[in-house]
Amino acid sequence: MRLLGDPALRARCEEVTAFDAELARLIEDMYATMYAAHGVGLAANQIGVGLRVFVFDCPDDEDHRHLGHVVNPRLAAADGVTVRGPEGCLSLPGIEAGTPRYDRAVIEGMTMAGKPVRIEGTGFFARCLQHEYDHLDGGLFIDRLTGLRRRRALRAVRRAPWGASGDAEAVGA
Repeated sequence: MRLLGDPALRARCEEVTAFDAELARLIEDMYATMYAAHGVGLAANQIGVGLRVFVFDCPDDEDHRHLGHVVNPRLAAADGVTVRGPEGCLSLPGIEAGTPRYDRAVIEGMTMAGKPVRIEGTGFFARCLQHEYDHLDGGLFIDRLTGLRRRRALRAVRRAPWGASGDAEAVGA
């Protein structure tokens, strides 16, 4: 798992061009990594692969499970009310902050087989979709924080055992 400060997390991921067995193995590895880390979503760059792929196994606000993956996703819509809710990240273990996100998101992309897919989420699942999509453009949830919430999150990064190596400076702490 790549942690804050790793350049892979800040680079924009490249489009997938080969829908082959290697892509299927990557997606399988991503699910295994996500489950091992007890996450609800994972972007490829979080494991050091600079491709536009993310996986998810995430509940919505009604506790309905959403399981899937998206290759070359595009955020087709993010709208509705903005909700500030708790958000964390496997690349910033132990750090959580109230982060503003739209209450509805629509992602369009492809499956590992190259078939079109459209995923619509609301509530917590919409938060997950937006979070993972941000990763593919080199973004992290802490980039969406301002003021006191941002200062507290960055202070927590500096205090974290994995953040002591100057990673907080990578986000302007």
